[in-house]
Amino acid sequence: MERIAESIMNVATTLPEGVPLAAKGLLHLGSRAAVDQTLSRLAARGELIRAGRGIYLRPVQTRFGPRSPSAEQAIEALAVQRGETIVPSGAAAANALGLTTQVPVKSVYLTSGRSRVLNLGRQAVELRHAPRWQLALGSKTSGQVVRALAWLGPDEAPKALQILRSKLTETAKTELVSAAPQFPTWLARLVGEMVHG
Repeated sequence: MERIAESIMNVATTLPEGVPLAAKGLLHLGSRAAVDQTLSRLAARGELIRAGRGIYLRPVQTRFGPRSPSAEQAIEALAVQRGETIVPSGAAAANALGLTTQVPVKSVYLTSGRSRVLNLGRQAVELRHAPRWQLALGSKTSGQVVRALAWLGPDEAPKALQILRSKLTETAKTELVSAAPQFPTWLARLVGEMVHG
């Protein structure tokens, strides 16, 4: 078991900060049961952080001691590793676009994968499965607009669009119009009115 632990830690030290280790990616080191057990032991010893089922992260060593990698880096790496689209929630998008001064208390991301919670040290990051239309434009500004408007809902979205009309580039407006057929009717109508007057 110690040889597997040593091999896992060798792999972990070659990864950039925030890139998760997945149990499935370590099966060349031993059986699934042996890898799972070794990862559990390494997490119990504090050498790895268990972020979720089968997902582990290497703590970042600082002069003040170990800390968890940043949520953004871990989420970005997880998205690449799992082939999922993962983007900040509508509340975070609305805040980033200046549509609200509320800062989300919890870290919530929308995903094309299943809903789950990742534990990054003391921080819990919630991944919520979202409809495809909310993820269609990814992390582009136009994608943020879609998620922010969805979060605001049909009653508040028209006011927000008035604010956004002057801020958005022509490219972002074109992306919104192109993706509009995927949106719910109320949102497609608002996007059309914003772009075409």
